[in-house]
Amino acid sequence: MPLNGAEGAIWALLCLAALFSMAVAEDPYRFFEWNVTYGDIYPLGVRQKGILINGQFPGPDIHSVTNDNLIINVFNSLDEPFLLSWNGIQQRRNSFEDGVYGTTCPIPPGKNFTYILQVKDQIGSFYYFPSLAFHKAAGGFGGIRILSRPRIPVPFPDPAGDYTVLIGDWYKANHTTLKAHLDRGKKLPLPDGILINGRGPGGFSLNFEQGKTYRLRISNIGLQNSLNFRIQNHKMKLVEVEGTHTLQTTYSSLDVHVGQSYSVLVTADQPGQDYYLVASSRFTSPILTTTGTVHYANSAGKVSGPPPGGPTIQVDWSLNQARSIRTNLTASGPRPNPQGSYHYGLINLTKTYVLQNSAGQVSGKQRYGVNSVSFVPADTPLKLADYFKIGGVFRVGSISDRPTGGGLYLDTSVLGADYRAFVEIVFQNNEDIIQSWHLDGYSFFVVGMDGGQWTTASRNAYNLRDAVSRCTTQVYPKSWTAIYIPLDNVGMWNLRTEFWARQYLGQQLYLRVYTSSTSIRDEYPIPRNARLCGRASGRRTRPL
Repeated sequence: MPLNGAEGAIWALLCLAALFSMAVAEDPYRFFEWNVTYGDIYPLGVRQKGILINGQFPGPDIHSVTNDNLIINVFNSLDEPFLLSWNGIQQRRNSFEDGVYGTTCPIPPGKNFTYILQVKDQIGSFYYFPSLAFHKAAGGFGGIRILSRPRIPVPFPDPAGDYTVLIGDWYKANHTTLKAHLDRGKKLPLPDGILINGRGPGGFSLNFEQGKTYRLRISNIGLQNSLNFRIQNHKMKLVEVEGTHTLQTTYSSLDVHVGQSYSVLVTADQPGQDYYLVASSRFTSPILTTTGTVHYANSAGKVSGPPPGGPTIQVDWSLNQARSIRTNLTASGPRPNPQGSYHYGLINLTKTYVLQNSAGQVSGKQRYGVNSVSFVPADTPLKLADYFKIGGVFRVGSISDRPTGGGLYLDTSVLGADYRAFVEIVFQNNEDIIQSWHLDGYSFFVVGMDGGQWTTASRNAYNLRDAVSRCTTQVYPKSWTAIYIPLDNVGMWNLRTEFWARQYLGQQLYLRVYTSSTSIRDEYPIPRNARLCGRASGRRTRPL
């Protein structure tokens, strides 16, 4: 597929940069060329219009190493604008590349855009997904893995195999039908089923050899439901959560809330046969369940009997498991120094935000919000408006930093924050369903979660020593979750629910982490190949 002149020039320059980097031992470049198309898929036995990447559903995995530069040229062969976002990739100093509408202009139909990402100082398991419209309900997602550099110690031996396992709830209806339903102000029904790597019940299998240990990178890329994951007669040793090496606790099943990623080690230590692999919904009625298969190379028989059961609606079970997930303080992360060398619990807080989700009606239509504000996109990406100093697109402080108690109203909500501040965010969930929150651009320390209303006295029970650092956290029904964040990444960052219908209907905002400095040590300038749209159309980026 031919590139336009500007993209061709960018591509040529990047190839030269890659050759130069190899000559001077800079961080490596990895090149990807993706064509995004529609295609027929049948994950639950009925034909649907799926979104494919290079003909694949799910899309191809991205394999990388800490500090790699990823050059991903995306051709949009759909009939509508398209963007990809990179869940958990921190886009250090470069929110322009984040791939959500608040930061990046959509790729028009028939056009392409080259993402230039660096997985700076990161390791771990993540995923990418389409961020516009309701495309996520049609596919276009895939796994991302960032391996440690060769000289950085990893706290477990190399596994015999390393598998991406994408689990998520799924609708039989096309994404256009679901979007139209939401646009009419209606709620979506319960999903129709659960997929494992794009396949319905019985369609997915893993191959194990007796006595060997395997790494499974499990991500819940679904639309709303928390899922419990388990393998018949096998234990799972948790080793990594969204870029943090964890205490190696063993579980018989694991709750993976929507948007979250976990790495587990599984040893093929059972008699040689086939075993069920199960994903089932949590906190729903009815319970949705799907199965796959673990196939031993020396298998003497197929799976038999019912799949193993798991937890269903028990909140305390899940809460206790969440509290048991802690950072391995002595293990290295992306750098040689131990993860515990950053003593977050000794740093003074500079600000506290309390964010309360809610549901309601605005002008007779279903909406969702945060601190009474239901987010509506502006006509120009917020980051571009900020960069070019275009007035009237958004207003910092358009959302309160505490619940107001008022009814829902529409606005383009942007919360202001200072670069290098150390802040606390409390997610207060007074609704009777579980929530899952994600922050682009950052990992944060999950210092506490409990039932009821958060108060300052709740800090007495915080974990200030080995809380897990991650980018997506759950908030249980009628409960709160508190996180600490060192704001060391300048930019415009999306803070959103991972319950995708609620995100689409307003339960999100942007956190503007600001500095007056114009040094590239604090933030990169706008990419040369950035698309300009809305009120930024006709402006200039930088000369090639």
